Amino acid sequence: MQVLSFEQLPQDGFAGLIERHFVIDQNYFGRSKTKALPGLGKFVYLADANFLPFGETHMHDHKEVDVISVMVAGEIEHQGSLGHGDKLTAGSVQVQRAGAEGFRHNEVNPNAEQNQMIQLWVLPDELGEPAGYKVYQPKAGTLTKVYGGDKSQQHTFNSTISIAVSHTLEQQSINITGEVLVYLSKGEAIINGELIKARRLIHDKKGITFNALTEGQAIFISPSNQSKLTEQ
Repeated sequence: MQVLSFEQLPQDGFAGLIERHFVIDQNYFGRSKTKALPGLGKFVYLADANFLPFGETHMHDHKEVDVISVMVAGEIEHQGSLGHGDKLTAGSVQVQRAGAEGFRHNEVNPNAEQNQMIQLWVLPDELGEPAGYKVYQPKAGTLTKVYGGDKSQQHTFNSTISIAVSHTLEQQSINITGEVLVYLSKGEAIINGELIKARRLIHDKKGITFNALTEGQAIFISPSNQSKLTEQ
């Protein structure tokens, strides 16, 4: 099991936010010296960001990438060509599919305190998809799939990468077989017998046994056609 911690990574950022990069696919972003993990299949990027007081990203474009934003603390006011005017609060998950037409967006912290947001990028399985926008509100104690699956369902955008989010309760258990990445954004857990604290990324090629020690939040990324999941 591989563990990468917030403290191991250099601080980066742009505009009104500071962040640390846990996943950087150098085939997509270009080669660089980084401790970030390379990702998994089409999953190419994960950053843990704090927006500064009243900070914003400023309006910018994306094409042919799916952008998943998971709020950990605070709020975001969303502006853009998709879902304009939405407000995301702690626990909300926003998924934007750029497709061929692309989208423009600006995420704004409306408050005088820092917030925290995890952003993930996944490349599409097929180019030329239409742009789309979805928001999820995962319930406490339940693992909620927010991304991935085949085209026969409409609940999530289709992808060979599966992303699920859990607002964990104390003693909640989640088991995943097969290769998986887990980002513990909040709280503490025992993962494969090891104590894991917040802001840690875990990678295991054989699977994980996750037991929450506290209330928290965890993000699970895996190949949707390879992993099997059980929850207690």
